[in-house]
Amino acid sequence: MAAARESLLEAAGAALTARAWPAVRMVEVAAAAGVSRQTLYNEFGGKAGLGRALVRREADWYLAGVERALEAPAATAERLAGVAEWTVRAARARPLVRALLTGAWTGGLPAPPGRAARPGVPALGPGDLVRAVRDRAAAALPAEPAHRCELVVRLALSYVIAPGTPGEESAAADLLGLVSAPNRTAGAR
Repeated sequence: MAAARESLLEAAGAALTARAWPAVRMVEVAAAAGVSRQTLYNEFGGKAGLGRALVRREADWYLAGVERALEAPAATAERLAGVAEWTVRAARARPLVRALLTGAWTGGLPAPPGRAARPGVPALGPGDLVRAVRDRAAAALPAEPAHRCELVVRLALSYVIAPGTPGEESAAADLLGLVSAPNRTAGAR
């Protein structure tokens, strides 16, 4: 069933890029995935369950990119700047990632996630993702204070929420300069 589940999520994601979530029909998702509607309902319980799984998948996709940036063979500041760059690029490219990171949900997307449904599964609000990135960065970069890791993500989100001039890809360069500066804030917390 893992293959059917992945096919259904792929088909739902493709449908969501073509039209707003309320217009996505389960019969079309099942057909595009090459499975029966009953398989879709058995796997997700319905459209709401499919939407929740799609949102979770996008969060996992984003966090996997964060981990790739943190594992890059580069200096600490460059890895943090890579996280910032990934955050901006991912949020611009994927509406669900943008909604997850900013909390700005539109009617064209599946319903926003609620609190964690079961133990061990992190919730999916903007603060939850920022904390998840901060914790991953702090674990990958033990010499870097956790609050600086969180600051990088929060500043990257400012580029997502309030884009400025064209060529906004300078977010990573701007943040690289910030995180490369001596750590003057360590005693401030």
